[in-house]
Amino acid sequence: MTTEITSKLEQTETLLNCINEALLEKKAENILQLEVSAISSITDYFIICHAGSDTQVKALASNVVQKVNEDLEERPVRREGMDTRRWVTIDYGNIIVHIFLAELRKYYQLEKMWSDAIITEITD
Repeated sequence: MTTEITSKLEQTETLLNCINEALLEKKAENILQLEVSAISSITDYFIICHAGSDTQVKALASNVVQKVNEDLEERPVRREGMDTRRWVTIDYGNIIVHIFLAELRKYYQLEKMWSDAIITEITD
């Protein structure tokens, strides 16, 4: 493996860990990390979780953006859903974070749509 590829993989792993830590800090529920690089050209990873209220959805999303910015000096390419706080997406290019209200996550079932992905459950 070339040094450039190794460095990119290490950066991705560091970003994944930072995002997951931020979600765990604010008590995100059922955090799943889906490696979709082999089955999608959209991104390499999805991180999917849910919250019990729209207030918690906002807190989770804000904490992810703040922690990644403070720890890694990275900003998302795009954020969607902060106004409604029902389904927030935070796009870091190679990682897209999905934070749902519980009932919307159940309705959309992204995990089933991407069931061919390598899925890792994130816990404390």
